[in-house]
Amino acid sequence: MAKIEQVSPLAPERFPDLPAIKGASFSAVEAGVKYSGRKDVMLAVLQPGSVVAGVFTKSATRSAAVLDCQAKIDSDDPAGAAILVNAGNANAFTGSNGESSVRAVAQAVSACTRLPENRVFTSSTGVIGEPLPHDRITAKLDNLRDNLSETCMEDAAEAIRTTDTFAKGASKSVTIRGRTVKIAGIAKGSGMIAPNMATMLVYIFTDAKLSREELQTLVSDLNEVTFNAITVDSDTSTSDTLLVAATGASQVEVSSASEDFRTALHDVMRDLAHQVVRDGEGATKFVEVKVTGAASKSDARIHASAIANSPLVKTAIAGEDPNWGRVVVAIGKSGAAADRDLLSIRFGDVLVAQNGWVAPSYKEEDGAAYMKRQNIVVHVDLGLGNAEDTMWTCDLTHGYITINADYRS
Repeated sequence: MAKIEQVSPLAPERFPDLPAIKGASFSAVEAGVKYSGRKDVMLAVLQPGSVVAGVFTKSATRSAAVLDCQAKIDSDDPAGAAILVNAGNANAFTGSNGESSVRAVAQAVSACTRLPENRVFTSSTGVIGEPLPHDRITAKLDNLRDNLSETCMEDAAEAIRTTDTFAKGASKSVTIRGRTVKIAGIAKGSGMIAPNMATMLVYIFTDAKLSREELQTLVSDLNEVTFNAITVDSDTSTSDTLLVAATGASQVEVSSASEDFRTALHDVMRDLAHQVVRDGEGATKFVEVKVTGAASKSDARIHASAIANSPLVKTAIAGEDPNWGRVVVAIGKSGAAADRDLLSIRFGDVLVAQNGWVAPSYKEEDGAAYMKRQNIVVHVDLGLGNAEDTMWTCDLTHGYITINADYRS
């Protein structure tokens, strides 16, 4: 597996200070699943009464761990819950061996934590098609259990990395009826990122109190405008999992209609989603693709996706080339409604094209100067209606090729 020598130039300065989430504890160990000299397995344990919601990859070749989580996610068991994640091996496309490994890990976690097996959720990330050496994980469970702490979320974030160049975390506190509710989460993701549900591994925790149904509604809704609105390379993983757990320890009751809580959860989810893009394999530019004036919301998403996933657009941005013709090509191929003579294109505040032709005010040097920025906005107005959508992506560089050419070696 390729060794990542440099941290992404788009990375935050440091891992954020995450608040402890009462009712949730974390630990991480070095199990040697594939890596050596680093932590590669994390465990989170939730207090009784916690609820868990989630969304998962829609891949037809999803992993055994994803299938197991999907079978358990609707449980209203009042017992606590556990989440165990390993890096280095995806346990995907491993046939019945994959199912046996998931069952062995879940049973061992259940016995170790004294939680029902149907409340143990597992995830695996890494190389596809290789049997998971699950005995290396189960051998470390006592160590994981004995070192659980509310303050070890950063260790957990480090343990789930694969080609990630930095650990990802985000948090938000919100005051509801005079009392504080906390939300904190971690994520991993760098390549094989395309919006078709979660797009990586994400684990978010809150001490708010709400029903599983209300939490599921929130997670499903907010996923569409956060994790389902990012792409690095247009490839959807077999292992994509987003789990959100509410421990209820704050005793502050909220619902899917609680605007303050909804906004705070959205902010955490979007922050983590953006960090995944900023750590896109080989990325040097963070790109916002905004489509307005579409005939429908679905058309806006189709156009935004076509632009954000276009190798020609992404390589032009990598080369700091204001090649707006490549944006035109992406719009034309998307299949959604568009009229050449109505659309306009902007790079940031630079009007590049309008009414089917280059803008009279446009100067190539202005576009070239804008493209030198690390944060790029590509704004297309279709002139057909009032619908809009936004997606986030990164550029496509030689670094992406290098990382993925050497991924299994």
